[in-house]
Amino acid sequence: MVSVLIAPDKFKGTLSADDVACALERGLLEAAPHAQVNRLALADGGEGSVAAACAGRFSPEKITATGPTGQPVTVSVAVHGRTVLIEAAAVCGLGILPGGRQAPLTATSRGLGQAVRYALASEADTIVLALGGVATTDGGAGLLQSLGAVLAREDGTPIGPGGQELADLCTVDLSGARAALAGVDLVLATDVDNPLLGPTGTAAVYGPQKGASADDVRELDAALAGFVRRLEAAGVAEAGRLAEAPGAGAAGGLGYAGLLLGGRVCSGADYFLTLLGADELLAASDFVVTGEGSLDEQSLSGKLPVALARRARRQGTAVHAVAGRCTLPADRTALHFRSVQALTDLTDQDCANDSALSARLLGQCGRTLADNWIGHGETETGR
Repeated sequence: MVSVLIAPDKFKGTLSADDVACALERGLLEAAPHAQVNRLALADGGEGSVAAACAGRFSPEKITATGPTGQPVTVSVAVHGRTVLIEAAAVCGLGILPGGRQAPLTATSRGLGQAVRYALASEADTIVLALGGVATTDGGAGLLQSLGAVLAREDGTPIGPGGQELADLCTVDLSGARAALAGVDLVLATDVDNPLLGPTGTAAVYGPQKGASADDVRELDAALAGFVRRLEAAGVAEAGRLAEAPGAGAAGGLGYAGLLLGGRVCSGADYFLTLLGADELLAASDFVVTGEGSLDEQSLSGKLPVALARRARRQGTAVHAVAGRCTLPADRTALHFRSVQALTDLTDQDCANDSALSARLLGQCGRTLADNWIGHGETETGR
């Protein structure tokens, strides 16, 4: 019997990772009912990270925190033993902005600090911050304040929410926040390697996605640069070096705040693949299907489908990809995938904004995979 692992990431804004996997499974089993299918919904640190962790060994626990524009939000964190995983997108993400109204200058990461405090109160010794999909560009200032850092104006009052408030920053003291995290392994799960500042920094690259105009981007970058200078003036000697570190620009600068607190950046894709036992499933599989909403240049830097394909290659197992769209030429995808199907090649309609259509097309892709690669009980594994 052919053993198939279906392990996609979400199709962002269209279908969750589990929805994608279920649609592919339905189509594949229609054409190859003899196949044994395992589904594994993946995440890389953005939306869906808690759900992916809870599909494994973790359990969800609900908490209430401050959302990106100050409104209370009820979110789930994932808990396993003394490890707590917190999804930044669930607490201060673009997807939970009230009415979808963006707030590039004022959105705050304060709620993420509250979630970390919850984890600390639960005596967590490992806290994983899944960084991605946030509405904020505040350099993690809200997070730091929630954990006890002093970020004050000239008159001694705390700065307000959002990246623009960093322009008024005069006094910095991280000692309270650093003491709160003492002895805790703080893991910053992200596949973003941007620094904090400059043309490849968090404001320039990701600010426009959060509604920032060209003027807003300049204002935010200048405010973040001022933050770094204030930290250095306050005796945080490593502040400049950490601002240049890969991942400092993740999630509006939350990566930078995490590094200031002694955190370590790790690949979100590899972290979740290990967390969910992907290697064991790959070893037991003859045939793997993965995918994501957009298979593009960024995918090749190690996003989930490529990270999974690299692991599968070590097992000698062939991997096939399905994407909402694919902008890569065949000679580049062939390095990782035996075949690639894109939904945009199957329809003239806007499937990215039509989840039902995307699900039907994914079913069609599943049938094609079964017809072309599984057949009547046989499969080409690549072994």
